[in-house]
Amino acid sequence: MGAFRFLTAGESHGPALGVTIEGAPAGLALTADDLAVDLARRQRGYGRGARQAIEQDRAEILAGVRHGSTLGSPILLLVRNKDWENWTQVMAVRPLDEAEAAALHGLAADGNKRATPVTRVRPGHADLAGALKYDFNDVRNVLERASARETAARVAAGGVARRFLRELGIEAWSFTAEVGGVALDPANATRSRGEADESPLRCPDPAAEAAMIARIDEARSAGDTVGGVFEVVVHGLPIGLGSYVHWDRRLDAALAAAVMSINIVKGVEFGLGFEQTRRFGSAVHDVIEGRGDGGRWIHRTNNAGGLTGGVTNGEPLVIRGAVKPISTLARPLPSADLVTGEAVDKAHYERSDISVVPAAGVVGEAMVMLTLASFVLEKFGGDTIDDVRAALAHYRDRIAAAPVAPVAGGRRTEPALAPEPVGHGLTGTDEAGSGGDD
Repeated sequence: MGAFRFLTAGESHGPALGVTIEGAPAGLALTADDLAVDLARRQRGYGRGARQAIEQDRAEILAGVRHGSTLGSPILLLVRNKDWENWTQVMAVRPLDEAEAAALHGLAADGNKRATPVTRVRPGHADLAGALKYDFNDVRNVLERASARETAARVAAGGVARRFLRELGIEAWSFTAEVGGVALDPANATRSRGEADESPLRCPDPAAEAAMIARIDEARSAGDTVGGVFEVVVHGLPIGLGSYVHWDRRLDAALAAAVMSINIVKGVEFGLGFEQTRRFGSAVHDVIEGRGDGGRWIHRTNNAGGLTGGVTNGEPLVIRGAVKPISTLARPLPSADLVTGEAVDKAHYERSDISVVPAAGVVGEAMVMLTLASFVLEKFGGDTIDDVRAALAHYRDRIAAAPVAPVAGGRRTEPALAPEPVGHGLTGTDEAGSGGDD
């Protein structure tokens, strides 16, 4: 287990979502307002469905914080589901008595959609596999937890990780890179981070965003859905997070698993990603120009996406997630019934979005930050945020110094002299780019 970990709980239409976070050091300033920003960003985006108009997510901090400062103990967050008031009978936790069960049965007999058991499994969802695995005859038991609603709890936890990483000069952001086959042009990515975040699809290329919106409208008109690609960029990471010595200590492997764990993600890339397979090595590998001012190592490009050998190399981390089209369609696909095993004309329809790429990017940020927080604490861990900050500053000074020249068969006999301390805050621009010299 990592030094910073979390567990979520809750169902899509249950009373609330909960998340417990373990490993946050003491002394970190944290309020509910810090978590509200990303929760709001997750709910926005052109192509979202009616659920976002119902929920106005906010995380309550119930444990692990006193007077606005973390205690070093587990942090407990709660995100209440406002739609719960419409599901109190269907999703009740306690057993129903005979009268309540009869009333629910009567609602189902009258065609009430919420009360009716779900047996028509949906293509692309966990419905069939989940129901068979856990021996359910009502798919509601599966879809409530497999729902992307659970990601609200992840984003709340990610807000804690963001607050921690920001104290160390590490900043993460995401943007929409592609929707429905329409990709942005980096040369036209003229919007700043703030401007892109306020745009309908969180895209830094205005022209591409207009074409993406047209694709979403096309899908909506056809009763269909559309996927895309989000990109997460992280600035300020030191060289040396992760390790090449064991498979489970490679940071790229952990990040890939974290992003792939998002319900709708079906592929992950770093830097150039699959494009590397189409080029010669001379056009792929990032030339190292040498050590610059303050001991920073300079690469001409950042095709590797900030990771080499499973270890951060000082360049911005660049990771992309491929988002499949949402599985629940307004015009459902043919399917089969779980109980009878027979074909049906239409799968079950649950309220749905048309496209969630911007929201998936915010969830991607959260998963990336939660993973980075674990690796940072594993390397620079301490009981307080000041301990972590001091350990990171000491490490940065060490790697900025020139090592003693080696002697064949010998060993270092004296330490290298560290340079005067230099600033280690976030470098780079506020733009969406991921160039190697930010």
